Amino acid sequence: MQPTLSAQDFARKLLGIYTGGVLTKMIDIGQQTGLFETAAQGPGTSRQLAERAGLNERYVREWLGAMATSGIFTYDATQQTYALPPEHALSLTGAGARNISPLSGVIDHFGQHLKKLVRCFREGGGIPYDDYRPDFTCHMDASWRRIYDELLIDGFLGRVEGLDRRLAAGISVLDVGCGSGHAVNVMAQHYPRSSFVGYDIAEDAIADGTAESRRMGLTNARFAVLDVATLPATPRFDLITAFDAIHDQLDPAAVLRHIRDALAEDGTFLMIDFKFSSSVDGNIGNPFAPLYYGISLMHCVTVSLAYGGAGLGAVWGIEKAKAMLAEAGFSGVEVLDSPRPQNCIYVCRK
Repeated sequence: MQPTLSAQDFARKLLGIYTGGVLTKMIDIGQQTGLFETAAQGPGTSRQLAERAGLNERYVREWLGAMATSGIFTYDATQQTYALPPEHALSLTGAGARNISPLSGVIDHFGQHLKKLVRCFREGGGIPYDDYRPDFTCHMDASWRRIYDELLIDGFLGRVEGLDRRLAAGISVLDVGCGSGHAVNVMAQHYPRSSFVGYDIAEDAIADGTAESRRMGLTNARFAVLDVATLPATPRFDLITAFDAIHDQLDPAAVLRHIRDALAEDGTFLMIDFKFSSSVDGNIGNPFAPLYYGISLMHCVTVSLAYGGAGLGAVWGIEKAKAMLAEAGFSGVEVLDSPRPQNCIYVCRK
């Protein structure tokens, strides 16, 4: 049993929650306007930072007030200058995986559907995937692109013994639920002897992946619009990957069976998903849990239920995932830590 807070302490906690909600919007503004990148260049007054960013000073000044009083920026009252400490800039600027500012845009996007979600609480059903597009594709790309660029080759693929060697020698690879295809293109560029295919149901995402592949001059990557619930058993692939995709499927159990059938006999299914327990009590104290339960509700669960799906959700958990993989016919499943604490890597064999 969790300890309860006093009325006063809970009121303070609630105020912190509301403040975090507002600051999420402020971070989204900073990300969209380039203010974080501007401030990372050095301290300045509100006017100096506004001029540097090409923005209206009055709006920038109020935004900086929120940044300074929240502790995101520091403020020098004598010089009236605002500064973004380098330690804070790591999480808010740049093209690296540590820049998590795009998450604010994802949360804001999901919040735009709140009225429809409340109606679902009363009437059932869900919010169809098309309602989230094309913005959802862009937000997911902004969040995961940095992760793939920095961590995909060494951090995810490199954790699996012998996989790098096989990819370098040349194997056939399928990425299910590939989104905008950046993971496929990163792998294809790094492993020119292997061939790569990306499947997704979103036509806009597939178009983005194809366009990027052409810009990169890749000849070993291709993309197609396909619902992986209908994934054929042939051709077979030596490696099938799924990055944060299986729990979103309408019928994840069927998708896992199709993936197994589409694997070569000595093939590997690599599933990157969220690292949670399948029970609420197992997630109490996990700092990522409230965020991902909320994201799951605002997108993963409601999109699935909109089509009469399983509504598995992002927090399906390791225990449930391992059970479903076993039911799908995978004889060996190893769970590895990933370079991101909120994710784990499932290495599955036939």
